[in-house]
Amino acid sequence: MARRRVVITGLGTINPLGHCVREFWDALISCKSGIRGITRIDVTSFDSRIGGQVQNWDPAAPPDRIDPRESKRMDRFVQFAVASSYEAVKDAGLDFSRENTDNCGVVVGSGIGGLQELEEQHERMLTRGLSRTSPFTVPKLMGNAASGHVAIAFGLKGPNFAVVTACASAANSIGEALRIIQHGEADVMITGGSEAALTLLGVSSFCSLRGLSCRNDQPEKASRPFDKDRDGFLLAEGAGCVVLESLEHARARSAKICCELVGYGSSCDAHHITAPDPEGYGAILAMKKALKDAAMNPSDIQYINAHGTSTQLGDLAETKALKLTFGDWAKAGLMVSSTKSSTGHLLGASGGVELIACVKAIETGIIPATLNLDNPDPECDLDYVPLHPRQKKVDVIMSNSFGFGGHNGVLIVKRFNG
Repeated sequence: MARRRVVITGLGTINPLGHCVREFWDALISCKSGIRGITRIDVTSFDSRIGGQVQNWDPAAPPDRIDPRESKRMDRFVQFAVASSYEAVKDAGLDFSRENTDNCGVVVGSGIGGLQELEEQHERMLTRGLSRTSPFTVPKLMGNAASGHVAIAFGLKGPNFAVVTACASAANSIGEALRIIQHGEADVMITGGSEAALTLLGVSSFCSLRGLSCRNDQPEKASRPFDKDRDGFLLAEGAGCVVLESLEHARARSAKICCELVGYGSSCDAHHITAPDPEGYGAILAMKKALKDAAMNPSDIQYINAHGTSTQLGDLAETKALKLTFGDWAKAGLMVSSTKSSTGHLLGASGGVELIACVKAIETGIIPATLNLDNPDPECDLDYVPLHPRQKKVDVIMSNSFGFGGHNGVLIVKRFNG
């Protein structure tokens, strides 16, 4: 059977720039930063005290409206995933009461899962006794809780699982959902990633790794991918989910089509558990696989939403990988930017949020900027769309996600032309 074409019909996100796609995109192209002092926890003793926190989050308030009783049975990362899925499904115009839900599924990943619940119940056990942990502990903290709750919310009985590949979790989730539809195992998939690691253990652990920026007095200037003065990434939280459908299914219901998802590549550096391969081999392999999957040449890609975390090693390795993958085109016409300069690093949710940015770039003809690129690193010498968005019609975009463990996930979307 020939592979089926797969289209994106719905978008949903909650992240440090907003509670919905419109808020996120408007803030992103206005060069706003979602980085602030962390207020959810006491960070006074930490070296890094800033991050991308979702502001004023109430899961039961509009537009998210998760049932209050149900929301109490969800960790924060699950709430984000469910709310984003609600938005994506509404955007897609889907009514699952009219669908064969056996052919509709969910793949929503998370790099860390229910860290808040783990911490709270551990403290409760220590202070109140071994028998006083909540019966909801395991259902709230397990990494597949988001995928399960999204399926329950819509009654979807098709393929359902969670991908855990650190910062590549959302990209790999979307790629695996793509394969499921291409091979005829489902007609509709809700997919993406969610993360809520702004907890005491989360922040302290990343501080111990010495991976976070300590520019505490200038939070909005702290995330500076590809800049000579970058000093680490910013931990952020949120979710990004999309609705994928087979083209036949989308056409049959006269759905609005945002973009076509045409390529997916995954690989592993097999180098180090946290550091990237300095020569970018795994990233190169994933990008080449995605290009082959899309039946495209390097010069077909007009813009890349880079992984671009603002770390010394990561930004340099990605730049090398881009040069080796795209050859002369890397400097001749390719645009690259990192939206993490605005949002911070949403870990396992980043690939979902960034794919949404790619879709909006195709829809609007606006390329998001890399903020804070004031002093470019001489070794990072590509067109990173510095400081200001660029008006440019684009038809084909690549999105890169690279995670701890050496996991790499690359997606390619293009303008839908029928």
